[in-house]
Amino acid sequence: MATKPPTADIDETRVHVSRPKKVAVGVPAVLHALEIANEQMGVSRSVQTLMRVNQKDGFDCPGCAWPEEDKRHIAEFCENGAKAVAEEATLRRVGPEFFAAHSLDELRGHDDWWLGQQGRLTHPMVLEEGATHYRPISWDDALALVADELEALDDPDQAVFYTSGRTSNEAAFLYQLLVRGIGTNNLPDCSNMCHESSGSALTETIGIGKGTVSIEDVHEADLLIVAGQNPGSNHPRMLSALEKAKQRGATIIAVNPLPEAGLLRFENPQTVRGVAFGGTKLADEFVQIRLGGDQALFQAIGKHLLEAEASDPGVLDHAFIAEHTSGFDAYRQAMTDAAWRDFVAATGLPEKALRRVGEAVRTSKATIVCWAMGLTQHKHSVPTLREIVNMLLLQGNIGRPGAGVCPVRGHSNVQGDRTVGIYEKPSTAFLDALDAEFGFAAPREHGYDTVQAIRAMRDGQVRFFMSMGGNFVSATPDTAVVEAGMARVGLTVHVSTKLNRSHVVTGRRALILPTLGRTDRDRRGGREQRVTVEDSMGAVHSSRGRLAPPSEELLSEVAIVARLSALVFGQSGGSPAAAPAKHLDAGATQDAARHDRGYPERSPAEEAAVAVSASDPAGVQHPSNVPQADWAALEADYALIRSHIERVVPGFDDYEERIDRGRTLHLPNGPRDARRFATADGKARFTVNALEYPVIPRGRLLLQTLRSHDQYNTTIYGKDDRYRGIHGGRRVVLVNAKDIVSLGFAENDVVDLVSEWTRPDGTIEERRAEEFRIVAYRTPRGNAAAYYPETNVLVPLDSVADVSGTPTSKSVIVRLERRA
Repeated sequence: MATKPPTADIDETRVHVSRPKKVAVGVPAVLHALEIANEQMGVSRSVQTLMRVNQKDGFDCPGCAWPEEDKRHIAEFCENGAKAVAEEATLRRVGPEFFAAHSLDELRGHDDWWLGQQGRLTHPMVLEEGATHYRPISWDDALALVADELEALDDPDQAVFYTSGRTSNEAAFLYQLLVRGIGTNNLPDCSNMCHESSGSALTETIGIGKGTVSIEDVHEADLLIVAGQNPGSNHPRMLSALEKAKQRGATIIAVNPLPEAGLLRFENPQTVRGVAFGGTKLADEFVQIRLGGDQALFQAIGKHLLEAEASDPGVLDHAFIAEHTSGFDAYRQAMTDAAWRDFVAATGLPEKALRRVGEAVRTSKATIVCWAMGLTQHKHSVPTLREIVNMLLLQGNIGRPGAGVCPVRGHSNVQGDRTVGIYEKPSTAFLDALDAEFGFAAPREHGYDTVQAIRAMRDGQVRFFMSMGGNFVSATPDTAVVEAGMARVGLTVHVSTKLNRSHVVTGRRALILPTLGRTDRDRRGGREQRVTVEDSMGAVHSSRGRLAPPSEELLSEVAIVARLSALVFGQSGGSPAAAPAKHLDAGATQDAARHDRGYPERSPAEEAAVAVSASDPAGVQHPSNVPQADWAALEADYALIRSHIERVVPGFDDYEERIDRGRTLHLPNGPRDARRFATADGKARFTVNALEYPVIPRGRLLLQTLRSHDQYNTTIYGKDDRYRGIHGGRRVVLVNAKDIVSLGFAENDVVDLVSEWTRPDGTIEERRAEEFRIVAYRTPRGNAAAYYPETNVLVPLDSVADVSGTPTSKSVIVRLERRA
């Protein structure tokens, strides 16, 4: 039987430490997953639900985006997937009586774990300006409040629309259409904070912002380099793919500052070998690199390959380089000039170790590099990822079986959301197709990314904020700035399944709009609906929940967006809302707003687009420039949304038919499919990147923020990180034992973490996170680690990656201060 939610926060005085594990998953993982499932759902509901996770006739896991093979196991989920499902399918409820019993001030005093453990939201709730408690509100009144607030804006860019990576393709497509119909591209999303650096580097070098491998490629690889990633906790199903590759003879090299159990040994609970015979050793070598030293590592590999070619012609794929790449000569010269001593200083590894990795690459027949946040959240992340591409291009390791780039995405549809238009910098081709499909002219000027949105809120330039899923306040950097900025917003709106911190750190007014989750049955238009999601490798498949929704008051994300769009634009195409068109009209009012914000006048092409969109194919004039759609029909039949996606987004040919047949739709990937590169010159680009790496001041540490094992992004499932040996608490900082002594501390001392960031003008800003217990851990000297969101407060808002703008959460200079 499911248990009641906790009544108290985590007691950090009870934290205790054991030896870190050297093996991941196995029977303990199964038992822990079942324990949490039983606590949240009860036994029968757990069995009913978990057996449908990632099945072809079931629902997509609300956790990570790792793909499934065509042939599925009976239990096609991992420990953390089971936790994610249990949290969503929980029997615990947060209804009007909960909010009546708990004031906003009381809720703000609770930690993220307590808030998330309370259960599923059941009713729309509103917080009036100056009120102490949320109160219930009807859907009609809630959506009218949102529409009125949007109508009152002086400029569409005073609104910000955030998106979580769990939003379906259908909901995300409608959401971006709503936003662009309003007249802005302010569509920040969670990609801005994680793999934006990957997209920036890959688009520039190979012409696509996604990976170039399939799950079959992972199985067929000769060498897999897994860098800056902890699959044992963050993508546990990836371990099965690595095990299969290993059994086929692959070599695996793990590159990370921390030793992670999942890359040391994997006990697969679905095999006899995993349960009874100690599992499979995965990593042939653990390369313990210093934080931020990865660019130097991949430059060193490239230099090694070039030097090996000089004495042993045939190391490089000259035919591929000549036919499919540009910039090779400049790259070769840069690596000739590079010094091994700089690589050693940056990585903390001896030249012999660097060359050993280089030799593994040299002898590999097909190499894949996988990475995650450990590579993407540094100031020099984009140059680092360019170097991965450089290294792979040398041997033609893009566009052939078992080889390529593999950025491992987090949330289950974060890649799909971007594919269908959730992006603050949309391409002209996408907007042109959107205009043609819906008979309007979408705005062309770029919108805010996540960091820019926070700056705008801080500066009082945002009057309206809406989040489709997610926990913006806890996910973003510089927590104090985010909270202060949010308080300046007139209305904050959160479409959510569960309670989180963003519901208690609000604007002057706030709405909580409860929505269906992946596990819930979604019945619209007299029949059950399904949605689609895209995995980390560009494969799209359907998802259909089966559980009775937690409340009859819930609407799907699609229904919420469709009904709001009908209020804002009119019930159907050609019937715009009666509200004045000052923030919707594509004509004089928007032109004036553009001029006020310093944007140039419309180009002739944009003027033509406005003129074309003002009438439908039949020549009927529309009185305002808004998307022309039958919103009620789209709410009632998600297949109609997919038909729009098919006509707007390349690669979705025969979308509905393929989903009907239960087949996965593999989106086109030029580099993978045909060695076709959508770059300026049509070729993959070698780049020259000056070597960068963090320099740590004396008496300081370089901190990385990370997840515990009982956590997925900002959702905290429990109090433990058993693989790292941390139990009963989260406010710990992992520090090398020698650093603890040299800094004048002892293990178990309680300290404040104070970050120090030097602004471009030379001034130093400090931020503080209080009461962290020091734990001696096997980290490189000078490096440290602690969990987020507790340490997000230490990450400066303006400390971002070059090019991508991603917060530098893996490169935070800190000092330790003893608590009185």
